[in-house]
Amino acid sequence: MYKINYKYRQFLFFLIKLAIVVGAFYFIYKKTIHNKTISLTDFILQLEQIFSGNYKAIMYLFGFTIFNWFFEILKWKKLVSTIKNISILQATKQSLGSHTASLFTPNRIGEYGAKAFYFHKNKRKKIVLLNLISNVIQMIITVLFGIAGLVFLVTNYDVDLPIFRMRRLVYYLAIIIVSLLGGRFFISKKIRGFYLNKIINFIKKLPKIIVVKAFLFSIIRYFIFSHQFYFLLRLFGVETDYYTIVMLIFAMYIIASIIPSLPMFDWLIKGSVAVFIFSFVPINELIIVSITLLMWLLNFALPAIIGSYFVLNFKFFDTNNRNKTET
Repeated sequence: MYKINYKYRQFLFFLIKLAIVVGAFYFIYKKTIHNKTISLTDFILQLEQIFSGNYKAIMYLFGFTIFNWFFEILKWKKLVSTIKNISILQATKQSLGSHTASLFTPNRIGEYGAKAFYFHKNKRKKIVLLNLISNVIQMIITVLFGIAGLVFLVTNYDVDLPIFRMRRLVYYLAIIIVSLLGGRFFISKKIRGFYLNKIINFIKKLPKIIVVKAFLFSIIRYFIFSHQFYFLLRLFGVETDYYTIVMLIFAMYIIASIIPSLPMFDWLIKGSVAVFIFSFVPINELIIVSITLLMWLLNFALPAIIGSYFVLNFKFFDTNNRNKTET
């Protein structure tokens, strides 16, 4: 009876993995071949003009992508070490595999469940919390540098949007602060299987050196992918000074990060925000859309394709099967 049940679950799990991989490839195909924002012909023509024979630039771009994900994997390995020591290879499988699985979920929420399934059931809640901490740290870095970018934007350009008006901005900050203070009254409430006081205690128990390293890796990542964008702007012939471009990139990332979206539409969000932000310089819209699409291909699509291999080779952990090794 158990064997039939186990085989059935294995087959069902294989179908789920296959659906994730097929879906990932389908959405990558849709965003490149059948794209309404930029035609594939125009995009390829742009790439041919920039990269034809320019092998050094191609190597630099892939180098940015590799190091971007390397520090994300390193950060995950370091955070997970508070529960269990894993190798770089295991951290790579978990990071890229969960990235592929998260392509279809709002704000990459599927990443939490995907990473948790790499571990024994009694460790999954802690893994979800560690993943949350990892993402929150990255978001904090985005906000800190993004604020500098927004200040530069509103003080140097005439930005006529309600969100940038100082009085309303103060109101928004006041609402956030009141909400956070009000949350203290609900500190013992259970949310999605977690008690807030337990979450806080879990965070407090994390070794400070690991938290510091997680922040350091997040800062390095932020500068890597923001300067990858800067490098592409230079390749496409943009000659605006370094400080202006970097501040606008910082502003672009913070605005794009607060807009709820699916990861597969990430480049569309960043593309539309980037077109608005860089219109103040100004930079040709086709260049901005091409760069955001290329950034999406390098940092989302390519890792998702690699991650699909790890998804297909993922072994379902069955607590009833004693022959399997705990992760």
